[in-house]
Amino acid sequence: MKDKLLDIADRLRGSGAGRSSDDRKLARLGVPLLVVLLVLIVIGIYWSAEPDRFDVREAAAQHAPETSSKLTTGSYTTSAVIATMETLLNKRGGYLSNDIMPPSVWLDNIPNWEFGVLVQMRDMTRAMRNDYSRSQSQSVEDEDLIVAEPNFHFDNNSWFLPATESEYRKGIDALYGYLERLQDPENPEAQFYARADNLREWLGQVEKRLGSLSQRLSASVGQVRLNTDLAGDAEAVQSTETSSQVVVKTPWTEIDDVFYETRGAAWALIHLLKAAEIDFKAVLDDKNALVSLRQIVRELEATQETVWSPIILNGSGFGLFANHSLVMASYISRANAAVIDLRALLAQG
Repeated sequence: MKDKLLDIADRLRGSGAGRSSDDRKLARLGVPLLVVLLVLIVIGIYWSAEPDRFDVREAAAQHAPETSSKLTTGSYTTSAVIATMETLLNKRGGYLSNDIMPPSVWLDNIPNWEFGVLVQMRDMTRAMRNDYSRSQSQSVEDEDLIVAEPNFHFDNNSWFLPATESEYRKGIDALYGYLERLQDPENPEAQFYARADNLREWLGQVEKRLGSLSQRLSASVGQVRLNTDLAGDAEAVQSTETSSQVVVKTPWTEIDDVFYETRGAAWALIHLLKAAEIDFKAVLDDKNALVSLRQIVRELEATQETVWSPIILNGSGFGLFANHSLVMASYISRANAAVIDLRALLAQG
């Protein structure tokens, strides 16, 4: 009996020693994993910083050919698009929307910021291809803008064969070609027509984008809205009937997504509008509309203030806690109203 008890005791000591050995192995493995996780978190925070704004005049001067003594009309807008897209690809961490590895795959604020910027670049290159570079509807499209515009519309999440970055760089290269020909006095084929109707056409797209963003931001708290889809036209019809009242609410998981998409869109628009102020100066002065454009820029600049909260708060409209989306919606709505006023001024004879 005594021998059996001693045998059992030896087995228990052996199993305890085995467990201690396993615990030590797990401890040795856990420390490096924890260090790696902390490093990835720090990198993610570093990469989540939004890039600073740049000076459109300096960007145009840097992109101008060395042989050119004077920047031609359209150089500032084209350079602003080039500099914006290069910032998108070369900022901290590079382009993150299509990354599939940590820490990028865990981040969503900057990818949504990137998408907001990208939408504005797509709208601008479309306007350049269809309006700014053409004298009339029957004129031929510019050979470089034919390449740039569709390349910027490439899937923003493709990471391989081809990667998104490679397609966007092809678009940037095409814009460099357009800018070089724009600066060449011996090549009149490349043109940029700074006319009131062209500027008004692009601002019409800006108006729609800002209106959509404002509505999505306001829906952070949920609203019951009257259906105004057919308002203003007694004979208007739509494909299917809808309710007279519509409940609109952004899912709580998407609130910060909409917020940062709006930040990116506003960041891009600030540069495009400042470039338009230079390229379309004669038109704006003629319409006495320069101050209206500057007011739009001022409202958009207010959206770029530092967010001190570690998360995007979603308090009720008049509650105890802030609602960052409603604050952003206020600035965007005021900018949109100013865009509407500017378009009205440009339409006047």
